[in-house]
Amino acid sequence: YDGYFTQKRSASGALGLHPLQKMTAAMRMLTYGIAADGADEYIRSAEATNLESCKKFVIKVCEVFGERYLRSPNEEDIARLLAIGEERGFPGMLGSIDCMHWGWKNCPKKWHGMFKGHVSEPTMILEAVASQDLWIWHAYFGLPGSLNDINVLQRSPVFTKLAEGQTPPVNYSINGHQYTMGYYLADGIYPRWATFVKSIPAPDTRKHKTFAKRQEGARKDVERAFGVLQSRFAIVRGPAKGWKRKEIGDVMKACVIMHNMIVEEERQTGRQSCTFEAMGERVTVSRTHAEQLSSFIQMTHRIRNQGEHDQLKLDLIDHVWQKFGNE
Repeated sequence: YDGYFTQKRSASGALGLHPLQKMTAAMRMLTYGIAADGADEYIRSAEATNLESCKKFVIKVCEVFGERYLRSPNEEDIARLLAIGEERGFPGMLGSIDCMHWGWKNCPKKWHGMFKGHVSEPTMILEAVASQDLWIWHAYFGLPGSLNDINVLQRSPVFTKLAEGQTPPVNYSINGHQYTMGYYLADGIYPRWATFVKSIPAPDTRKHKTFAKRQEGARKDVERAFGVLQSRFAIVRGPAKGWKRKEIGDVMKACVIMHNMIVEEERQTGRQSCTFEAMGERVTVSRTHAEQLSSFIQMTHRIRNQGEHDQLKLDLIDHVWQKFGNE
């Protein structure tokens, strides 16, 4: 795909580095989190070459595999996610959502005020949606660490396609009430939207305690996905050493793609018991078509409907109690 990862001869006829040397250097930097000069003796290549190989490798991974492994759920994916959610007591659930901070070691001093938040070091935020098999269906990365989950959500494209009417239909019924939008499990900071289901902060009855236990247990899927992503790619676990935000974003994007590759391989080989929107995608509304704009606004109001959120939560509390109340 890229001529950089082909073996060439110099002007004197000497063979250059083999493509596997360059890709091995890049993979060691990603998986072990080592510096560019940490693999020079093993790979027999210079520090500058290792660094350049890593930068080009993550860019090409995103270009070649991004369309397949960074995609929104299609109809088949949604049917599987809904079946898993129904089995776990949450019909209509499409996954769980949360944010993760990645430290930025080489953040310019003039940006520290913007990128420092609840931790003392500058960070960048990854917003992700993950399912039970740890596949990351949505990832939005690059916002400064001074923001919280609500600020990130206001800028995120997680509901862009839903608001534009481009997602497959999601129809389900709970306690006789019909719903046409899927939802994500979220923690307490997220707003009371029709597309979020949150736990009960201080449950005082057996019914509420059962619901809170089940919701918090299922919501940990995204936390597990963050943990597995960091364990597989140590570069994400340690502070980012890059100087440019785009290069750091390419690294995160490539790590998510390769994480989903591993999840798919484990799913196919049966090692698991039981997709993603483009990073940096922005909401684009055509203002030349009044009907499309009106539909977009109406759907946005539906997504943020607090009354539907409350009704959905009450129905789920009853449904979970009927399903698991005797355990």
